[in-house]
Amino acid sequence: MLRSFYCLLLLLSSLANNAQDTVSLPPLIPVPVKMQPGAGNYIFPQQMKISIPANNNSVAFVANHIAAKLKTAAGISAEIASQPSADIVLSLNKKEDKTLGKEGYQLVVNQNGIQIKANAAAGIFYGAQSLYQLLPAEIESREMVPGIKWSVPFVTISDQPRFGWRGLMLDVARHFFTKQQVKDFIDNMVRYKYNMLHLHLTDDQGWRLEIKSLPRLTEVGAFRAERTGRWGEFKPQEPGEPSNYGGFYTQDDIRELITYASERFVTIVPEIDIPGHSLALVAAYPELSCTPGTYQVSVGNRFMIWPGNGTFYGTIDNNLCPANEQVYTILDKIFTEVAALFPYEYIHMGGDETYKGFWEKSDAVAALMKKEKLQNMHEVQSYFVKRVSKIIASKGKKMIGWDEILEGGVAPGSAVMSWRGEKGGIEAAALKHPVVMTPSTYVYVDLYQGDPLAEPPTYSMLRLSKTYNFNPVPPGVDSSYILGGQANLWSERLHTVRHAEYMLWPRGWAVAESVWSPVSKKNWADFIVRAEAHFKRYDIAGINYSRSMYDPILDVQKVKDSTIQVALTTEVPGLDIHYSFDEFYPDQYYPVYSQPLLFPPGASSLKVQTYRKGKPAGKPINLPLSELKKRVKL
Repeated sequence: MLRSFYCLLLLLSSLANNAQDTVSLPPLIPVPVKMQPGAGNYIFPQQMKISIPANNNSVAFVANHIAAKLKTAAGISAEIASQPSADIVLSLNKKEDKTLGKEGYQLVVNQNGIQIKANAAAGIFYGAQSLYQLLPAEIESREMVPGIKWSVPFVTISDQPRFGWRGLMLDVARHFFTKQQVKDFIDNMVRYKYNMLHLHLTDDQGWRLEIKSLPRLTEVGAFRAERTGRWGEFKPQEPGEPSNYGGFYTQDDIRELITYASERFVTIVPEIDIPGHSLALVAAYPELSCTPGTYQVSVGNRFMIWPGNGTFYGTIDNNLCPANEQVYTILDKIFTEVAALFPYEYIHMGGDETYKGFWEKSDAVAALMKKEKLQNMHEVQSYFVKRVSKIIASKGKKMIGWDEILEGGVAPGSAVMSWRGEKGGIEAAALKHPVVMTPSTYVYVDLYQGDPLAEPPTYSMLRLSKTYNFNPVPPGVDSSYILGGQANLWSERLHTVRHAEYMLWPRGWAVAESVWSPVSKKNWADFIVRAEAHFKRYDIAGINYSRSMYDPILDVQKVKDSTIQVALTTEVPGLDIHYSFDEFYPDQYYPVYSQPLLFPPGASSLKVQTYRKGKPAGKPINLPLSELKKRVKL
């Protein structure tokens, strides 16, 4: 009898485990640290109650955020109050759970309802983002969607971020984004638990921040002649041509944005890019240049030239003069107002891509080098950076800059953003400086993400799978010096929000997972499945994204008799590549790629499109022979 009882227990246990294995994990991005699915769903009533702690405005904000989404998409009304029981309970731990930290959370969904617990309100907010992803995709709708069964699956989640700095950089200098567009950007980034918004506020093409003591910065530096077409091929602004494109944020705008961001647990980091990339500043105050002349804000015309091998030179002096004391007086005024506006401890001073050829021709710089015993131009820039660091420190702030600030000697106490690969971050961490890893090789999300013949023009390639491999801690580096990681969205070629969204998503999801989730939880094949679920969410939300991960990857070679051979692969498994050499785009009835293709005599182009189970996945792409010949690997 006892033996039969144990056999029954084993059978029931086996059935329970098998049932659990068949319950699929919810497609959350970023993937949580721990997630245990249950069997069942909690169905939302039309009238709900949300319980919150008494006298906590931040948690109340989260509750109102949840209630607003439910009302908008589902027509569900939610009463918010401090009450003993409710459908959704948002609670703060009375005793700190050290495993969760300040941003972690626990989310439990069962037959009794939904509970989100955390040590701090930020954790409640991030738990709410996971709750939204558990709901049907229609929760992202901006109007009520009828006929939806509003429920969430039973699940237990315990989650906390890997890094404290989970950043996105938005370049508002090259192309101006309005205050509302920046708010929308914040709303989209917090869906994936980003918490740092780096605003690139100044560059050669625009100065976007009101500095009251220096009004010409925005009167002159915030506007330029409008151009349409291909960036870098524009004609310079003609004398007398109206400056009809641009804009800037008033200090009240910035205060409003900071409040909006902080309610959503986002910190805004301002960047004033100096001494290079300063043409808008020099246009307003030309006396700050080492090279006397008349300057104007760049319209996107090419004046910086990159011949290759990481070298570059400028045809216009777009730098501040490190030997001019008036420069430091102006910068003191600028950073006084910047520090008063932005509450975060760091101010970004740029420091990247400073062409020093004009400094080399300057008598004032030569005199400075002799006076300060500076040996080369790297030390001249280091002299400038260290003086800027002291100015920023005098305002009660710390300085962060791109990895060029390491050249010639890094300023004490400064943090480094490593963008030219991982080398700068490795060096800075070895010198015991804080580091934000943002290497262009992984997280520059303004680069090509698919074949250049099917994408908006840019200058280099970064596929989604490469971005997903981003790890902010390089091998052998002391992780205690790595603050986190960041994706950068430069806007030279991004004229609209739709274009910016196309470049950012889904690569922004990949970076979000790299800075939040444990490395052990990352899985490319699983990420693809989850990303596809989020495509539907973005379709409903009206947010643009790229499907370039479905498009073929080409390898072009020349074989005997100068014949072109094309090998095709895909990032995403399970796709069929259909192709044609005639003048008609292939459909699912055309041949399926199985081995490298030789261009037949007379063919002028190869046309391809990926399909999955007979349905289109990627874009139809035309690959002219003339263009493929330019890619030939000899």
